[in-house]
Amino acid sequence: MSANTMYALSIEEIANAIAVQVPLPPEDKTTIIVEGEMGSGKSSILKVLAEDLPDHKAIYFDCTTKADAGDLMLPKFKDLEGNDYVSFATNEELGMHLKDTPLIIMIDEAGKNRAIQNPLNRLFQERMIGMHELHPESVVFATTNLGFENVGDTFLPHTCNRVTFVRMRKPNAVEWIEWGINHKLDHVTLAWVKDNPQVLASSDDVKDPEDNVYINHPKANGRRSFCTARSLHKASNYMKMRDKLNDKSLTALLIGTIGMRGGMDLMAHLKLADQLPSLESIKSDPKNAKVPTTAAGICMVVYRTLAAIEQDWLNSWMDYMARLDAEAQGMFANGVRAPRYSKQAMVMQNRKFTQWAADNSHLFSADQ
Repeated sequence: MSANTMYALSIEEIANAIAVQVPLPPEDKTTIIVEGEMGSGKSSILKVLAEDLPDHKAIYFDCTTKADAGDLMLPKFKDLEGNDYVSFATNEELGMHLKDTPLIIMIDEAGKNRAIQNPLNRLFQERMIGMHELHPESVVFATTNLGFENVGDTFLPHTCNRVTFVRMRKPNAVEWIEWGINHKLDHVTLAWVKDNPQVLASSDDVKDPEDNVYINHPKANGRRSFCTARSLHKASNYMKMRDKLNDKSLTALLIGTIGMRGGMDLMAHLKLADQLPSLESIKSDPKNAKVPTTAAGICMVVYRTLAAIEQDWLNSWMDYMARLDAEAQGMFANGVRAPRYSKQAMVMQNRKFTQWAADNSHLFSADQ
């Protein structure tokens, strides 16, 4: 394992490393530049920080849409006691005009635009652009792709010496599935990723691109579409529209999103969905609703329920869940206990669930 892989941090760990700097005075804050593979969720750090720092305003600044320093500041003529002078007005996207509001500024794709790196250096180091200062509790971070991906990310040494570069690892399958449940991703896609965690492997860990045909790899030729956290989300969107698409169209769209092997395999997994009970049958007749005969089918039922569960049929689900095997019950419990599960409080306050938890605490880590 390389040092890059060994010390790569998760989205949550990087967000924490940025957030802990909030109380520091501006001169002691250091800008973290997050390096990560394409589609791995670097931009999601801004959303995590916005949740963790609710008194801050999230600011997204996209370097790829800027041409030069004039997109950061423009001259503004002023007069003071009969003397003309020039001040500079900053781009509204940077939020520098919000002097009384603490900001979280994400400079996205920072390595792709050399023309504005120099003007940004003062923001990186001093939390200033021109004469404009940020609120003292503001934090600034940036994102960039890895060099081997050949998408043009470079930094000059004097910029590198002002910042801290941190490698972000891809989310693993468990983390991505937890995120997907909260964002109501397609349950078949979630179950497929659980059965095929290699679709989120890092290219650092794969020497021969043929050892993992699902992912982007610097030595792979002609692999235009591949699996990332981002492209799997897009594949889920197509899967959720499958009732409006024939199999040929859906397969073509999946291949064009996550690659030939990924698209064909996900379509094969879709055939298992015929085993699933309808949500209505679980709600109305939990003791007789169909129970899938395969582990993959049961997994789909659990993930679908975690995403869709509501108060009015939670008791019915608990009656149905009692008919599933211990591993499936533990999978549901671990999903509920995930730190950012959006329906955690609702489920944990249910009397049947709390009784189940007391009787089955030994299962809580069954799916970890």
